[in-house]
Amino acid sequence: MTYLIDAWLDRPQPYLRILDSSTGNTCVTLDGEALEELREQGDLDLHELGTTEPCILKEQVRNLFLFSYARALRPLEKRS
Repeated sequence: MTYLIDAWLDRPQPYLRILDSSTGNTCVTLDGEALEELREQGDLDLHELGTTEPCILKEQVRNLFLFSYARALRPLEKRS
């Protein structure tokens, strides 16, 4: 399965999506709050998002999936 990273990070309401490249379905959506948390943790590297190196992109997609799932599993009071 291959994925496409659709990131608009320089907007007033930044977002990042991971899309299934064969269907176009959205697998992960991260908004401003989640993106800020990723940046604070050092897990979002803008240079890595712009690379064409498959192994770097694969690791970035993996980390974004893991972050998204871990965030979804947090109790509601800890999300904000």
